Amino acid sequence: MVDRTPLIAGNWKLQQDHLQAIAFVQKLSWTLQDADHDFDSVEVAVFPPFTDLRSVQTLVDAEKFRVRYGSQDVSEHDSGAYTGEVSGAFLAKLGSSYAIVGHSERRQYHAESDAIVGRKAAAAVRHGVVPVICVGETADDLEQHGAAAVPVQQLRDVLSELPTGEFVVAYEPVWAIGSGKAATPEQAEQVCAALREVIAEARDQETADATRILYGGSVKSGNIAGFMREPNIDGALVGGASLDAAEFAAIARFKSHVGV
Repeated sequence: MVDRTPLIAGNWKLQQDHLQAIAFVQKLSWTLQDADHDFDSVEVAVFPPFTDLRSVQTLVDAEKFRVRYGSQDVSEHDSGAYTGEVSGAFLAKLGSSYAIVGHSERRQYHAESDAIVGRKAAAAVRHGVVPVICVGETADDLEQHGAAAVPVQQLRDVLSELPTGEFVVAYEPVWAIGSGKAATPEQAEQVCAALREVIAEARDQETADATRILYGGSVKSGNIAGFMREPNIDGALVGGASLDAAEFAAIARFKSHVGV
């Protein structure tokens, strides 16, 4: 079995200004340090709003915190007359390790297609930022097409726009996000296994074995251990629970939970 370092990622969405971000990252880091969290065995990353990134960078660098951070989006363009866009070059200068692309809310509210998501992922890679490629189906998709069909096609289309580079995949069933009703570990594993097969087809088996695939959708400390027992789930993209430092730290410390 390939050893992939789990990634626990917290997407704050449109919440927490830069002062709140500083306080949160301090509390999270101190909580994990007090618990002797092994950052080499479980990576922890936060995804604050763009306006927080410089403050988070300054804090992390000054305190030498081992929490990583990324952006919630990235432009497909490197520079130019694109008002409101933020390029991968800017994110790289801010020390962002990751950039989320293709989140269901971007797809829904901003009509982002798989082609656009793929170009955004490619833009991140050009500047040394690892894209976190989100895929997932709605309840209607699940009923009409069955498990895995929609996220598999989404990932296949995105990777056609991304010729090279490291990436992370996040499977987020839209019907589970914010609902309080997560997919079962078995349901999530079925889809994540299918997504790994897509990576093998689009790249090669070595890349598929090395790529981390996350589950997202109503993840909390009480259910994370079940997901992490599955062989094709390598972490979580956490939404609401990532806004509570103690709860998010507990999710990150899933290895300390009974039975893990």
